[in-house]
Amino acid sequence: MNILFCGDKGVCEGIFLSALSICKNTKSDVKFYILTASVEDHEAIPQSFADLLRDTVQEKREGHKVILLNITEQFRGYLPLANMGTRFTPLCMLRLFADLIPEIPDKILYLDTDVLCNANFEDMYRMNLSDIDIAGVPDRYGKWFFGNILKRDYLNSGVLLLNMENIRKNGLFEKCRRMCRDKKMFMPDQSALNKMAVKHKISGRYNNQGKMKKDTVFKHFTTFFRFLPRFKAVTIKPWQVEKLHNELKIYEFDDILEEYKRSMKDVQRDTDFLYN
Repeated sequence: MNILFCGDKGVCEGIFLSALSICKNTKSDVKFYILTASVEDHEAIPQSFADLLRDTVQEKREGHKVILLNITEQFRGYLPLANMGTRFTPLCMLRLFADLIPEIPDKILYLDTDVLCNANFEDMYRMNLSDIDIAGVPDRYGKWFFGNILKRDYLNSGVLLLNMENIRKNGLFEKCRRMCRDKKMFMPDQSALNKMAVKHKISGRYNNQGKMKKDTVFKHFTTFFRFLPRFKAVTIKPWQVEKLHNELKIYEFDDILEEYKRSMKDVQRDTDFLYN
């Protein structure tokens, strides 16, 4: 199976935890592809991080692989200029360059770096994608305001099964890159994908953006809203253990967090990647 992560030096912690959670919940060989770049104040993920992650996952299964791909040149050649100043990091849009990278296989599961795996997902990964570009779960809030309100077909882009064969043939990502370059949007790459792609909705358990449930496969720690005692946006990430326990009452990933801590004890603090 193939997994895709994207981002800069600041998301190493999330990638590490997500990869650990995937290894825990599958018996198949997994290839982890990481797209990174250096642009403006964003520094690319270094090879030293990929090497550490590779060594860690291969202790669990020899067939696991980690492939780090620095695509700074491609990204700088097609910067999403209209959306570089939004609250969303421009390096989220690295996934829209996956069609340009020969190493990226014809089928791959994209995950945001704040998504943890809670159960086996091979049934979803094996689904037939022949007539579609992307498969995903409706966005928790966006489904009410974007896309077709009756169909609720506005997908959250944090967990997307990608048919790269179709995407390369029909130029979907190229169209999305142009849109992000020329048109300012809210959640730019997510909006572009929803507008341009042939989509398929899958069960919410594959991208649970709310409270943990017994059947949750992927838990996405995305921003949510609290309305009482006053309205506020809340963002809690899986590595924020106290908030994870005290505010979200989530304990399902404690073993992953403990393993992460143990792994970091063996890493010198003068390494060239950062952990929050």
